[in-house]
Amino acid sequence: MLTAAGATSASLLPLAARRDAFRKLMNLSDRDVAVGHVEDRVLPGPDGQIGIRVYTPIEARSDQLPGLVFFHGGGLVTGSLDTHEGVCRSLANETGCRLVSVDYRLAPEHKFPAAVMDGCAAATWTVEHAPELGIDRDRIVIGGDSAGATLAAIVCQMTKRVAKVKFAAQLLLCPIMDFTADTESRSAFAEGHLLDKATMDRDLEHYVPAGVEPTDSRISPLRALDFSDLPPAYIHTAEFDPLRDEGRVYADTLRLAGIEVKYTCHPGMIHLFYGMTSVIPYARIAMKNIGAEIRVALG
Repeated sequence: MLTAAGATSASLLPLAARRDAFRKLMNLSDRDVAVGHVEDRVLPGPDGQIGIRVYTPIEARSDQLPGLVFFHGGGLVTGSLDTHEGVCRSLANETGCRLVSVDYRLAPEHKFPAAVMDGCAAATWTVEHAPELGIDRDRIVIGGDSAGATLAAIVCQMTKRVAKVKFAAQLLLCPIMDFTADTESRSAFAEGHLLDKATMDRDLEHYVPAGVEPTDSRISPLRALDFSDLPPAYIHTAEFDPLRDEGRVYADTLRLAGIEVKYTCHPGMIHLFYGMTSVIPYARIAMKNIGAEIRVALG
C-alpha cells in the first residue's frame, strides 16, 4: 500500500487518495480467475438498497451449493465489491461456495452502526432467500477479511441473539477483533508492515461517532460478554501483522466457550497477504488451504 500510495503511511493521505491507493493495492490479486458466473443484485437494507455480487464457482455440480456471505476489508472506510473481485473469485472456486459479496456502507459518510446494520440485513436476507440464490440454507458460511472479518464476527454474534440465525461456520481472515487492543503484535508491527497504527487510528476516527466507545462489542467483537452457541470458526492471521495477537486471543476465547476453532498463523506473511496472490506465491497456496478447510467443514 505504501508503494501504491507514494506516502509513508496511508494515514497521511486524504480519504479519496487512500481509497485509490487501496484499490491499486487490491489489483495485486488474481482478478482474472475464471468462475462459473457472476451476477450483481440488490437487496433491501435498513436505509436503502444494498448491492451484492454473487459468484458461482467454476466447478458447480449442483443447483444448490453451500454459500459464503463475504464482507470486504478496508478499515470500514474503503474497499468495495470491485476491490475484492480477485479475492472473491478465488474463494468461490476454492471453497466450492456460491459467494455473496456485500457492498455495505462506509465511513465517514456512514458512521457506525451503518456497516453493522447492513451486514446483519444482508446476512439475514441471504439465509431467507437461499433457495432463490441457489444456496443450501443449512450450509452458509459467514466471513470476511480484515475489517470485513470484524463485521462477520459481529454479525455472527448479533444475528444469533436477534434473528436466531446460526451459520454453518465463520471464516475470519486477519480480523480486527478489538480496536483498543494493546498487544505485543500491535506494538512490534506498529510501523513498516503494510498496516500501521496511524492508519488504524485514523480509520477508527472516521468510523466511530462522538459519544460511542470503541469497546462496544458491536465495534470490537472480542469485547462481547457471551461467546456461546456461535458457529465453528476458521481464523487466519499473519506472522507480521499488528492484528495477529487479537486474532489468536479470539480463537482462544471461542475455545473456552466450547466453540470448535481452527486457528492458523501464516509464517512470514503480512496483513492482506491473501489479496496479493500475483506477487506473493504463498498466497495462492494459502487460499487453496483455506478453501479446502471450508469444503471439509461443509461436508
